Amino acid sequence: MKQPFLKAIRDRVLVLDGAMGTMLQERGLKPGQSPEELNLTMPEVVAGVHREYAAAGADIIVTNTFGGSREKLSHYGLEGKIREINAAGVAIARKIAGESAYVAASVGPTGRFVEPVGDLSFDEMADIFREQVHPLIEAGADLITLETFLDIKEARAAVVAVREISKDIPVIAMLTFDDNGRSVLGTPPEAAAITMEGVGADIIGSNCGLGVDGIYAILSAMRKVTRLPLISQANAGLPILKDGKTVFPGTPEDMIAYHERLLGLGVRIIGGCCGTTPAHIKAMREALSGKDQSFRGNGPPPGVTFLSSRSSWIAVGGNNQVALIGERINPTGKKAFSAELKEGKVSYIRREAMEQTAAGAHLLDINVGAPGIDEAAAMERAVFCVSGAVNTPLVLDSSSPEALEKGLKSADGKVLVNSVSGEAKSLARVLPLIKKYGAAVIGLTLDEGGIPETGEGRALVAEKILLAVSNAGIPAHDLILDCLTLTVSAEQERARETLTAIRLVKERLGLNTVLGVSNISFGLPRRPLISSAFFAMAIEAGLDSAIINPKEEAMMGTWRSAMELMNR
Repeated sequence: MKQPFLKAIRDRVLVLDGAMGTMLQERGLKPGQSPEELNLTMPEVVAGVHREYAAAGADIIVTNTFGGSREKLSHYGLEGKIREINAAGVAIARKIAGESAYVAASVGPTGRFVEPVGDLSFDEMADIFREQVHPLIEAGADLITLETFLDIKEARAAVVAVREISKDIPVIAMLTFDDNGRSVLGTPPEAAAITMEGVGADIIGSNCGLGVDGIYAILSAMRKVTRLPLISQANAGLPILKDGKTVFPGTPEDMIAYHERLLGLGVRIIGGCCGTTPAHIKAMREALSGKDQSFRGNGPPPGVTFLSSRSSWIAVGGNNQVALIGERINPTGKKAFSAELKEGKVSYIRREAMEQTAAGAHLLDINVGAPGIDEAAAMERAVFCVSGAVNTPLVLDSSSPEALEKGLKSADGKVLVNSVSGEAKSLARVLPLIKKYGAAVIGLTLDEGGIPETGEGRALVAEKILLAVSNAGIPAHDLILDCLTLTVSAEQERARETLTAIRLVKERLGLNTVLGVSNISFGLPRRPLISSAFFAMAIEAGLDSAIINPKEEAMMGTWRSAMELMNR
């Protein structure tokens, strides 16, 4: 009896099989023919490939369903046989795997892109994957392996689709990277890992595109931001042209040259992609003999919140710099911006995104909650605009669940949602969105009783929010607490209580914190002076991130000085 898959990869390193397409070509696959069609027309040939890999020692047999989506099958007029082809692929693999090996259902990219890069909406892309994944799971696959993805947003849609069908089936998520260390659309390994872990993948890594040395470099970068198990599925070297044919020169010996280093990173699955054969898989299996297969790989320090865009990422908390969240994309008190929102324009948004990023913002808050507009549609436009103008990760700021969901679907990476409170209604509306779309969330330390007067009271609300977040299946490090900045002109004693709350949240809960700093000086003269002094006090109290105007030099001067003095 096999162990549950996720337990097995904790106990030992598993070997995944090798290339399928080249093996099928050698066995009768015709040029221009769908490889997946052979599941119906030549099942014994597909089974023969699986059998050779099983005999070579593969612990994981990957189904012949890589191009089993309607987008891919429609090129061959087979879109009406999606269920048949995918179910047959699992059945063939299961027959060979028996009780000793695991069946991984292969899902590849569609060949199209999600808006605004392409013409498919996030929902349309997710629906394509749901249609393919349903029969794979129903047919009894042990896990889903998402392979060779180039677009981080398409990969997000794929994981969301799988998780809508099954919360429990293990999911491997792999992107393909060029030799410059980025995907074809510019995503670095760290951003890919952050995004895929956030949205619910169980194992992450890379396949295709690179040989084992290149894959090792990619996985080393991923390990800096994740503690998840990793997978290495390298090509047999980089392809070369020989006698008019593309060949992969990597020998079985070449493929095992990085085994010890991969194990040291915490790689728990080692397999082969293009150009690999049963001989390569056999060498991988044999090279594990006698090795220490305990789970290694240090990963990032605990308690750090990671956020990402398509092409960048940031760490909040720990000994990192205090993260600056640009506050300017907000219609409050800005009549011209509110008018633009009503007209569907984005020129102010684009300008502020670029200027705040240039001024030093690490994250950009997006608030489009002006009266009389379709906030969900405005949020989508704003996210598309900012993501196209700058690389900065995003903070989605709205009290509307519909606007938040539209923004979460529109974003490329792992965003921060601003915000949820300790009120039961707020928690019930927002936390399911955080879980589904792989975001982090700001928790406001207020509840049905309002804002507690004391730091102790706010820390108790923080504990309540943390419990709700944990019960929703969201990691504690994806909760950032806002201990709330109140106007000092009205209640001077409250400023001290905010600082006390920060200290208590850090000491008792070990969570990261954020403040909207400039609220402290509302209604007072010389606001930048007061705000920057309070900012320095909050940093000393343990503040990890701040919502500020990065174009305000007094605030930026305080931040730079504090980071220098704290050796950050």
